Amino acid sequence: MSWLQVVVLSIVQGLTEFLPISSSSHLAIVSRVFFSADAGASFTAVSQLGTEAAVVIYFARDIWRILKAWFNGLFVKAHRDNIDYRMGWYVIIGTLPIVVIGLAFKEAIRGDVRNLWVIATAMLVFSAVIAAAEYLGKQTRHMEQLTWKDGLTVGVAQCLALVPGVSRSGSTISAGLFLGLDRPLAARFGFLLGIPAVLASGIFSLPDAFHPVTEGMSASGPQLLVSVVITFVVGYVAIAWLLRFVANHAMYWFVGYRVVLALVVMALLASGVVAAS
Repeated sequence: MSWLQVVVLSIVQGLTEFLPISSSSHLAIVSRVFFSADAGASFTAVSQLGTEAAVVIYFARDIWRILKAWFNGLFVKAHRDNIDYRMGWYVIIGTLPIVVIGLAFKEAIRGDVRNLWVIATAMLVFSAVIAAAEYLGKQTRHMEQLTWKDGLTVGVAQCLALVPGVSRSGSTISAGLFLGLDRPLAARFGFLLGIPAVLASGIFSLPDAFHPVTEGMSASGPQLLVSVVITFVVGYVAIAWLLRFVANHAMYWFVGYRVVLALVVMALLASGVVAAS
């Protein structure tokens, strides 16, 4: 990879990781349109370490409180009647589905589904899901009303994000809205739920990012380090912006953007301007 590719793709990753517009699809689209080659799933996974570090820093107080309550509850029964203790279990339960699915379909995730026709179709189809969640979601349930079933349901929905074009935040926020959670809670819980999965994925993909065994370009150690720093800074700003935005605005803005981008990509593919893979 060239340094220009690293900088551009890292900025794109940081900007789009937390928005319900699919960062992996944006990386694939930008890579092929402007650089005529796919950055690859491994580079995407490693660059996400920066954005996940941003999540950890942004939610540091929440994470510390949850971890403290969870460990206290493990050893002291009286401390288990606590939303932070339960939240720890919800994150664990919600992480299990993507661990199983991610390992089972590892090769397909790194290759087959990164076809731009698949990505554009996923962006278009899932736009309807996000719109439906926004329209049908009652948003009457709050933090203290979360259950382990909510954690599992949102965790299963997170698995959809393994397909580029769906979006991790889009799938988790939509699932939360369908469950009746208020929008800020759905977004916040989705961010917390994504931390273990994305960190594990990034660390697991480090060797392949240096020397891809399937599709994708290789990157040097300094390039990956710079990528992580850029995605951290840009991602931190994106988190703060999105949480303020979803507290006062509907998801339809993102739906409109997804539809337009998907149609543009399909037009470029149909005209032969861009190769699908």
